[in-house]
Amino acid sequence: MARESILVVEDEDDIRELLRYNLAKEGYQVTGVASGEEALKAARATPPDLILLDLMLPGLDGLEVCRLLKGEPQTLDLPIVMLTAKGEEADIVTGLELGAHDYITKPFSPRVLLARLRAVLRRRSLAPPAEDAPLKVHELFIHPGRHEVLAAGRPLDLTATEFRLLNLLARRPGWVFTRTQIVNGVHGEDYPVSDRSVDVQIVSLRRKLGPYGKYVETVRGIGYRFKE
Repeated sequence: MARESILVVEDEDDIRELLRYNLAKEGYQVTGVASGEEALKAARATPPDLILLDLMLPGLDGLEVCRLLKGEPQTLDLPIVMLTAKGEEADIVTGLELGAHDYITKPFSPRVLLARLRAVLRRRSLAPPAEDAPLKVHELFIHPGRHEVLAAGRPLDLTATEFRLLNLLARRPGWVFTRTQIVNGVHGEDYPVSDRSVDVQIVSLRRKLGPYGKYVETVRGIGYRFKE
């Protein structure tokens, strides 16, 4: 049975072959390229279902590839999962803010990598509900029209900012949001709120959620996500 197509962008031959082998074994259609320039050419010619993109590439690096693809209508919605080395937290944040969906740190477990890619592909096939549509996720019920949140049937007293923050995260379970993305999504772009303010709002939201605060997960050095 035909499966989704994945474009692997990795300049190290042995890692690219390892990725190609493991993905093909799972039934994915895999194309491998060794440079950012080749990645752009392949993605523009035949957009894949997902791009696995190494950030450290010769010539055009992964962040620039991500920026260019997210700026073009035909590739804007392509899921991009970044391959990064340890200690590249700043690049990870930049990549996520450019529109990448997730990241995997080298060295990686093939099983973990496959699980993460499946999750991204699954989320792509399930478009997030409209921002103003009522939402049921885990034990929480969120109703934007009523500005109401019920936790296992119990109403919660959230501020307007806490409500928007929960609504933003809960509509995309598993997605990693940087603090800048959270500020933009909750307050709008260029709103003068510090990263520290986001952390304080998360702490307050978790406290009010009580036992369900565990669903708001910290991604160390990056930001936050709602448990899938």
